[in-house]
Amino acid sequence: MSGSMRIAREVADAVLYEGYLLYPYRASAAKNQARWQFGVLVPPAYTATAEHPSCQTECLLEAARAEEAVVRIEVRFLQVRARTVERAEAGGHRPVPVLEVAGRSYLTYDEAVERVRDTAVTLGEALAAEKTYDVGCQAARSVEPLTGPRGEPVGRIVRDSRRLDAVLRVRAEPVAGPYGLVKLRVRVENTTEWADPDASRDDALRCSLIGAHTLLSVEAGAFVSLLDPPAWAAAAASECVNVRTWPVLAGEPGRRDVMLSAPIILYDYPSIAQESPGDLFDATEIDELLSLRTLALTEAEKREARATDPRAAEIIDRVDDLPPEVLERLHGRVRPACRADPPWWDPGADRSVSPGTDSVVVDGVTVARGSSVRLLPGRGTSRARRADAHDMFLAGRTATVEAVFLDVDGACHLAVTLDDDPGADLQREQGRFLYFAPDEVEPLPGGREGG
Repeated sequence: MSGSMRIAREVADAVLYEGYLLYPYRASAAKNQARWQFGVLVPPAYTATAEHPSCQTECLLEAARAEEAVVRIEVRFLQVRARTVERAEAGGHRPVPVLEVAGRSYLTYDEAVERVRDTAVTLGEALAAEKTYDVGCQAARSVEPLTGPRGEPVGRIVRDSRRLDAVLRVRAEPVAGPYGLVKLRVRVENTTEWADPDASRDDALRCSLIGAHTLLSVEAGAFVSLLDPPAWAAAAASECVNVRTWPVLAGEPGRRDVMLSAPIILYDYPSIAQESPGDLFDATEIDELLSLRTLALTEAEKREARATDPRAAEIIDRVDDLPPEVLERLHGRVRPACRADPPWWDPGADRSVSPGTDSVVVDGVTVARGSSVRLLPGRGTSRARRADAHDMFLAGRTATVEAVFLDVDGACHLAVTLDDDPGADLQREQGRFLYFAPDEVEPLPGGREGG
């Protein structure tokens, strides 16, 4: 597996399991009663919710020889699997919500199975005609016996997954112009027959694709960014129609051979933080916060979480065993800014700008660092643009000018600290000032020495 594909799959796995289970990872938690929120493709006849049966990705490809360019498409999704715990009784088994066996709890709860459907097609084939591939799943059933301390049968776990019909449609078309661009269309459709449009969502989810997304790679070609396309491809990028997907370049930054099309908005070359020790099923949350909260769960809550799902048990065990240095690393890291040249907007990049020594003339008086002024918010030309109640509370107060700044539009701003503010020294040390336009101050005699 290439480095680009490895990085892309790490992100794709996070997308696949986003929201799979949320803290506190217990089946009884209210937030885990309504599951599977992202990339849900329901049967087309199921209309009880606003969810849809298909998604579509359109992206741009450069390929000198279409017949040599090979596009590999991975359709990735979760298939819901019903897990039923049954107690052994005379003459058979009876479903129960929970079963205690040798100090361990077994819960009736839906889980999921990863599904990956891998397809390869040459760009020439996709240009010639639409290609259709079966990406569905057959029904399956498994039974796991549960035995007591002496080996006696006490129950069983029955796992059922239903038949799921789905297709992948791939089509390409040339883009008009001198650059030889090709638009690639990838469409995933749930085609499962459904008899009851008013059935419960939980029932429909068992015949749905969950977290559905596509991972694309190309040989003898290159993808074009849709977020930041080159000028010559901007018009074609704007015409790509993506329905319930968001395609971005993925893998090693700078390479253009992998694209991830996800049901959530990402940026080009997304990546998993190096400090993250493992998935927590909530990539929008802070690892440290979730880990600390998980550590704070009671033993009874942890026991239920472990019984809820094997992946939840893995989270509980991993967080419980986190070494102190790993937990400390989650708190944050300072990374140096690897910039060869200062940005153009940095005052240090322009020797003609010096906030500490620059000045401005106000009412015929030169005002610079150390000058004493009276604050008159909203005076003069500032009246039309200022409507800040906090500034009006400062009207009439005296202040000391700390610096004179010019913004990117050339407008002048005075950074000041209040003379009667006991925290002025701290603000000065941290560079946290109040800002006023020159016509919002009145120069006063005197000022701080050394201005």
